[in-house]
Amino acid sequence: MEGALTSGGPAELISVRIGEQLFALDIMSVREIRGWTASTPLPHAPEYVLGMINLRGAVLPVLDLAGLLGLTRIDPDASSVVVVADLGARAVGLLVDAVCDIITVQEGEMKPPPELGSDYAGFLSGVITNEDGIVTVLQLAGAIPDSTTLEAA
Repeated sequence: MEGALTSGGPAELISVRIGEQLFALDIMSVREIRGWTASTPLPHAPEYVLGMINLRGAVLPVLDLAGLLGLTRIDPDASSVVVVADLGARAVGLLVDAVCDIITVQEGEMKPPPELGSDYAGFLSGVITNEDGIVTVLQLAGAIPDSTTLEAA
């Protein structure tokens, strides 16, 4: 995870739930949290791209984070949440089931993800164990395709 967990001090993460699984994002990459509103479909987009929304004049893609991660896709409803995240110069909306908590992680508390020979190293920063179980820490820049991929879709 760029920045927060590499600074040597404590880092704050925001935990989100997809199904029964918890994931965490660097709180510094989260711009805002919104309730679900219908999105406008993007023709020929990958399955995990739900569409686009207008956020105060800026049009941004909304991605089903579960679908992006290879999990069972989320059927958005009134209780679904869109986490608007900044990825450098661009923003994306990430559909999740719920936003759960803010987690403070001290240096050394995050463990590396298990090695299985899989190509997930680019989007997982590590895992945290707490009273809620195992929380998978995502590195958004590695999980979300760059804008040229989304534009070409």
